[in-house]
Formats: sequence, structure tokens, C-alpha cells
Amino acid sequence: MTQPSSRKVRARIAVAVLGFGTFAVGTDEFVLAGVLPQLGDSLGVSVATAGQVVTVFALTCALLAPVLAMLTAGWSRRRVLLLAVLVYLAGNVATALAPSFAFVLIAQLVAAAGAGLYVPTASVTAAALVPEDRRGRAIAVVTTGFTAATALGAPIGTLLGGLLGWRATMWFVAGLAVLGLLGVLALVPAVSAPAPEGLRPRLAPLGDRRVLAVLATTLAGFTAVYLPYVYISAVFEPATGGGGDRLAVLIFTLGVIGTAGNFAAGSLADRIGARRVVAVALGWLAAVLVVLPLTTGGFGTSVAIIVAYGVAAFAITTPQQHRLITLRPESASVLVSLNAAVLYLAISLAGMLGGAGIGLVGANRLSLVAAGLAILALALSEVAGRLTLRSTMDRSVTGEPVSR
Repeated sequence: MTQPSSRKVRARIAVAVLGFGTFAVGTDEFVLAGVLPQLGDSLGVSVATAGQVVTVFALTCALLAPVLAMLTAGWSRRRVLLLAVLVYLAGNVATALAPSFAFVLIAQLVAAAGAGLYVPTASVTAAALVPEDRRGRAIAVVTTGFTAATALGAPIGTLLGGLLGWRATMWFVAGLAVLGLLGVLALVPAVSAPAPEGLRPRLAPLGDRRVLAVLATTLAGFTAVYLPYVYISAVFEPATGGGGDRLAVLIFTLGVIGTAGNFAAGSLADRIGARRVVAVALGWLAAVLVVLPLTTGGFGTSVAIIVAYGVAAFAITTPQQHRLITLRPESASVLVSLNAAVLYLAISLAGMLGGAGIGLVGANRLSLVAAGLAILALALSEVAGRLTLRSTMDRSVTGEPVSR
């Protein structure tokens, strides 16, 4: 094997390791939704209150990600990755040992700080490891770890929670973090990855109305996606009877279908355009969410609606990233970081809205609120598309280069 070929293989392995790390930190976020009943019963709080641990985790990630990235901008990317995984690991070990719900919230805040630092750093590192023409795909491998967390990490953790209690789930999450830490130590080389050293340069793309519209689409769209997901144990309780095994089957089905939908959407985005894929996915999602309350009475119909929901929900992820990278290729890593922060903000909003919605309309009707948000996201997506088209036409007239 020639030296360049060997270097390419090592880079691909390193990118895969970074993707596994995203899988590890994403599992914590998603598995919590599956153990809310056990967590609430153990610590004496309601499911709606227990769901706020998801809100705290996601909101902390959203707020701290750009700040921590700025504070560590001068460090080597490998050093930042190791620190991020260690902080995340410490937070989850503390969660597994937590004596009270308040302690769980504090521990998950620590874990979230590590996760919020890891994801954008991993994306930037992956992009620096590969040639320029493969950077988008490398970033996609890293962020696909979130979908894999839904497909594998969350159902395994939910099943463990049902059999052995929610603390066993947190030890499982901590174990994934240890594997991620060892992978970074052994297989991710030290790389120089240029990154803006201040908060203002990181936020500069927000001055572009097209970027704002795409990020607003992510916010509304993923709030709609995660509103029923965060409280999936309560939404599908009539079908599962509160059983962890049946809930794990639903979550596993959602993850597998979502992973397939994510890859299919990426391929379709290359063929027909990311805007069209997002439009179809959001319209489909809204329709599924309207029908969902009629299907949760039986396990078979619940599996069927989960399949339809999974295809639509996770078909948004890759096309949205594709749109952002295409808008400003020179700011790809910054835009991916901002998109990750907005995604976490959407999950936190889903936790807050869902907690309030259970009290106001009941768990079974949360999906109707989510359907309204999906329609809003569709409108925002079309606004983003029109702004992009107008910008492209203006550049053609002035003779400026047009991003594809």
C-alpha cells in the first residue's frame, strides 16, 4: 500500500471514530426519553418533570457550544476532543450515582457541556482530515452518529432501563463514552484545523438572511420531530402498557427506519435538490403527526405509524446540512456548529413544550402541536429557498461565482 493510500485509510478510520463519538454523546440525549418513567418513579417526580432533564441537556449544549468552542479555539483539536469526552463521561457517571432529581439535572448539565463541545469540534476535525472535495461527506459521517444513537443506542439503553433500572442505562452510556475516549486516543491524529478565534466571527454567517431562514427551518422542524419523541413513553403508553421491551422495539424501529431515511434523503438531495427533499419530508411529517393520535391504541398500528414518522423525521437532517454548506462553503464548519446548536435548542424546546402540553392537551395530542410546527417549518424552508434563488439570480446578473 502506498503512503498516500495508507494516509487516506487512516483518515477514514479517524472520521469513523469521530462519528462513533457523536453516537456516544447522542445516545445520552435520546436514551433519556426512553427511561423517563423509571427515572420519575425512582426519584419521585412526574414524567413531565422528568422530561426536563432532556431540556436541560439540550439547552446547555445549545448555549455552551459556541462559547466553549471560542474558549478552546487555540488548543489542538485532539486535546479539545479528549477534554470533551472526559467531561461528558464525568457527567454521566455522576448521573448514574445521583441521589436526587436535582443532582441528575446538575450532572446532566456537566455531561451536556462535554457533548456541546465535542460535536462541532469533531465536525471540524473530520473536515481537516480529508481532502477538500470530501469534507461535506466527512462532516455527514460525524453527524450521522446522532441517527445511529436513535437506531441502536437509545433502544438498547431503554431495554436495559426496563430490565435493570435507569441507572444501568446511564452506566451503559458511560461505557460508550469510555470506548469513544479510547478511540480518540488511539486513532485520531493531531491535526491543525483553522477555526474562528472569537464569538463574533463564529456568528458572522447569521448576518446572511438565507442562513437564518435555513436555521429557522431546522429549529421549527426538529422541535416538531422531537416533541413526540422526548415523551415517546407517554405518547405510546396505551400501546406499550408501560413495558420497556415494547417501547424499545418502537424506538429501535424508529432508529432503523430513520437511518435509512437519512441516507436516502442525502442521495435524493444530490439528485433533485435539498430544498425539495426537505419540503416533501416536512409535508409528510405534518400529515403523519396529525394521524398519530388515532394509532396509539394498538401495538401494530403504533409500529406502522413509527415507520412513517421515522422516514419523514430523519429525512430532514442531511439535506439541511447540505443547504447550509452550499450557501457558504468557506464557512462549512462554522455553519455545522451553528446548526448543531440550533438542533439542541429544538430538542430543549420540545422538552419544555411537551412538558406543558401533557398538562394542557394530554400526551396523545402532543403530535397535533408538533404538526403545526412542521407546517411552520415548511413555510420557513420555502422562504429560505426563495431567498437563495433570488441571491443566485443576482449573482448571475453581476457575474459573481454562484455556489452549487
